[in-house]
Amino acid sequence: MQRSLMLLCGLLATVPAHGHAAASSSSPTAPTATTLSPRDADLAWQKATAKFAPARQVILAKVARDMDQGPFRADWASLRQYRSPAWYDDAKFGIFIHWGVYSVPAFGSEWYSRLMYQQGTKEFAHHVATYGPQSKFGYKDFIPMFKAERFDPNAWAKLFKAAGARYVVPVAEHHDGFAMYDSRLSEWTAAKMGPHKDIIGLLAKSVRAQGLHFGVSSHRAEHDWFFDGGRRFDSDVNDPKYAGLYGPAELRIPGKDDMDLAGDWTYVSQVWLDDWLARTAELIDDYHPDLIYFDWWIGHPTFRNTLPKLLAYYYNEGARRDGVVVNYKLGDFPEGAGTLDIER
Repeated sequence: MQRSLMLLCGLLATVPAHGHAAASSSSPTAPTATTLSPRDADLAWQKATAKFAPARQVILAKVARDMDQGPFRADWASLRQYRSPAWYDDAKFGIFIHWGVYSVPAFGSEWYSRLMYQQGTKEFAHHVATYGPQSKFGYKDFIPMFKAERFDPNAWAKLFKAAGARYVVPVAEHHDGFAMYDSRLSEWTAAKMGPHKDIIGLLAKSVRAQGLHFGVSSHRAEHDWFFDGGRRFDSDVNDPKYAGLYGPAELRIPGKDDMDLAGDWTYVSQVWLDDWLARTAELIDDYHPDLIYFDWWIGHPTFRNTLPKLLAYYYNEGARRDGVVVNYKLGDFPEGAGTLDIER
């Protein structure tokens, strides 16, 4: 098990203020926290993404066919035999990039997308004061403002190399559900909206041209519940029309703290787990990352039968080249099944 230093970078932009009036009580944005069951919330997301179901099934079939084709099987006993590749053992410095739609409001952190819907937070107050109520101006309305018109992946890659980095890991999808790559499983992507650019693809090409290793991070698991605050008041999260972006927005039932995943009883459907697996496999197939970073919620008990499929699929793919790395947080994997990430 190896550990490596990663520099966290956040890129921010400023935008003009906007004001809006409140929505009427009959609006489709009316609160649903007490009227919509967890299953119905998930079904609303499934309906909003139904046109992508065939493509999802194609990817899942490929994973099922190929996940055991190599030295690893899709079980934890086999996966504990993993060893990090030499290129990673020797790479002492990498750069991790948080950049996405949340960079438009440029307030607080990359968790703005969640906290702008959490009543009582500074992000909530800032959003209402700056843009108006969330029923009229929601997170989705930042997407047209996210243009990335000055994005220069070649300049970035040259800078990273000059800084001494040996690998670069941009966020492919944060908890906000907006993919920074060209996905066949969603319309809410940087390739189809906002910048109209495959940010991950462009950066991968430039980083590799500099002789650096390229990785991605996926924070998709948490998207199951990330927008749940919007269900408690009049907001666009409640509008089924936008469920493709906001996801199920399940009301979270956490344990004693964020790290207590064994005590977290948030609803997670099998369809959601299949979608997570398909989206991650799509990243592997289309971008061949040398490293994948996962945030903490993949340690939720509901992921335990799905994770081994993804890891075996990825590790066996990596075994056919120079080896790959998966970063996980404490307790998410059995010891040895990946590379432990320690954040300070």
